[in-house]
Amino acid sequence: MSPQARGHLAMLVFSALVAGSFSLGSMIANEIAPAALNAARFAIAGVVIGIAALMTTGLPRSAARAPWRYLVLGGLFSAYFVLMFYGLKTAPPVSAAAVFTLTPILSAVAGWVLLRQITTPHMALALSVGAVGALWVVFRADWLAFRAFEIGQGEIIYFWGCVAHAIYTPMVRKLNRGEPPVVFTFGTLVAGCAVLTVFGWSDIRATDWANLPAIVWIGLFYVAVCASAATFVLLQYATLLLPSAKVMAYTYLTPSWVIIWQIALGQPAPGLLVLVGIGLTILALVLLLKGDDLGMARRQTALD
Repeated sequence: MSPQARGHLAMLVFSALVAGSFSLGSMIANEIAPAALNAARFAIAGVVIGIAALMTTGLPRSAARAPWRYLVLGGLFSAYFVLMFYGLKTAPPVSAAAVFTLTPILSAVAGWVLLRQITTPHMALALSVGAVGALWVVFRADWLAFRAFEIGQGEIIYFWGCVAHAIYTPMVRKLNRGEPPVVFTFGTLVAGCAVLTVFGWSDIRATDWANLPAIVWIGLFYVAVCASAATFVLLQYATLLLPSAKVMAYTYLTPSWVIIWQIALGQPAPGLLVLVGIGLTILALVLLLKGDDLGMARRQTALD
């Protein structure tokens, strides 16, 4: 597989794993403080990734250069996850996933500001289609709600988390100095755990860890191992191979994956009108990928 194809495959798996955190996260969001949950999540994920790094690339001393880089990245991703769980206290999983699909547009803006990455007209069209699909789902296909601009508090809180996520994506490429993704991820997780421990120390101490419901532990280990450790590596790997906007374009698949997760967990499927919005987000991804294929074909023709 070409490097670009490997990046696309990484993000396909990323979108499926992230979707599970919405469904499980909504089930545990009101059972434990978001800061305490995510501090434990980063700690578990850090151990998993640290072991993986030692068994593969090792942890070279050179990776410790400029440790402030990890604080920046860890702080951004900590903000994203904490705001996500605050939002999931009231926002439905599918609706929150739809908000998440707005991050490609935010990433395109951040990518231009931080890296001067250019968004082509074709990519802009795809991002616009995806945004329309996301808004369709957020407003639950209710035209009156859209005219009244009635967005839930949970969706608004989570939107600001998505802003942090969008900035994080180009910052990975900007701050990486050649470290392997697994090593860079380990540094980010350790820094994020430190930030969350300081920020949420009172919540951590107040949590009755020994008597948490079983679903909380199930959700915690899922988000730590599958939706943190694995997705951190996948995201950082893909970010080094693809433009920021295309990396985050795979978030357009998240609402579709969430619906599958919801049905698998025994929840009712959304209405048919909401599925129209889901279809638009999938169309946006197809447009982006076709644009990528056309760009590769033009480059090959030029070389020939």
